[in-house]
Amino acid sequence: MNVTISPCSLQGTITAPPSKSMAHRMLICAGLSAGQTCTISGISNSDDVSATLACLGELGAAYEKNGDTVTVTGTDITKIRSDSILNCHESGSTLRFFIPLCLMNGAKASCTLTGTKKLLSRPLGVYENICKEQGILYLNGEDSLRVCGTLRAGEYKIPGNISSQFISGLLFVLPLCPKDSVIDILPPIESRSYLDLTIEALAAFGVAVTWKDERTLYIKGNQKYCAPKAISVEGDYSNSAFFAALKLFGNDITIIGLSETSHQGDKAYIRYFELLNKGVPTIHIGDCPDLGPILMAVAAAKSGAVFTGTGRLKIKESDRGNAMAEELSKFGVSVKVYEDSIVVYPIDFHAPNEPLNGHNDHRIVMALSTLLTLTGGEIVGAEAVKKSLPEYFELIKFLGAEVSVYETH
Repeated sequence: MNVTISPCSLQGTITAPPSKSMAHRMLICAGLSAGQTCTISGISNSDDVSATLACLGELGAAYEKNGDTVTVTGTDITKIRSDSILNCHESGSTLRFFIPLCLMNGAKASCTLTGTKKLLSRPLGVYENICKEQGILYLNGEDSLRVCGTLRAGEYKIPGNISSQFISGLLFVLPLCPKDSVIDILPPIESRSYLDLTIEALAAFGVAVTWKDERTLYIKGNQKYCAPKAISVEGDYSNSAFFAALKLFGNDITIIGLSETSHQGDKAYIRYFELLNKGVPTIHIGDCPDLGPILMAVAAAKSGAVFTGTGRLKIKESDRGNAMAEELSKFGVSVKVYEDSIVVYPIDFHAPNEPLNGHNDHRIVMALSTLLTLTGGEIVGAEAVKKSLPEYFELIKFLGAEVSVYETH
């Protein structure tokens, strides 16, 4: 799908999309609430959330979707008897959250997790090491991973400068183990806010996980998930950042439906946009790497910036630092990408001199689209928005954006 956007002014009020991060977590908690039924509102039709729903179904949970509401009846994942195949498609959250879920049924059945080659090439070494230490079958290939065994309670040491999704995955299942567990997170700790989101979701389903200190999590064993009858997903700061960028570019846009007390780390865009609007700041994004593309886009349209803590951008849906550098160069912007930092120099910002490439990355596409409302231009591969916000282009058209969509085959 190719998209052409003309220079335009936008105006209106938009409700924040539901949080994809919390949707994953609440759906999994509901799926682990054996024999109980929970109705969750605010579930998007994104590809990633759909992958999590399908994987829950494969593990025995039942669900029914009606609009943005999903009713889930949980299952006892310790009693799976037949081999399962879980297709995670391109969702890193789904893959990393479900590997530990697949390690709760002993040797009764194996689980094979599949997905794109790009997804299966993303780092999974934390789980591989745990399985090796505990004698659990772990066989990985280019497009699949097969596991079989029982995860044991105990003390885990996990590096804090990798994806928090590994720790969250363990937090979903360790409370179900017969004994207590401790996770010691080795500093430096990044993306702690995502761990707090997981702990918040667990608490909503009656499961307690506590911080013993700033780097140690205590998980009491032999707990059970107790599903509330109904719960809703809060608004998403990650995707709202793109609409907030449009507002920063001088458009009269109001975003509603965001919780001021949210634990979402990407809420930091509010503070970072203010800095970018005032000068040439140095901003550390180690705790909010998903903001990388939109922060780079805003820096390109403003006065530039230095971003640190960018190393993990290399292992997202695309190599986001280099992908944005390549696309921003078409706007006359120079970007230097280093091992753990990125510098944006808006030398001669202008309309792109050739079509932009979405790099099969939803956040790249949406970040570039905000700049095209200033300059006009075309994005090739814009269908990547389906990963997190399929209705994105309809939403900016609602605000007055001049968008033309061309299906490609």
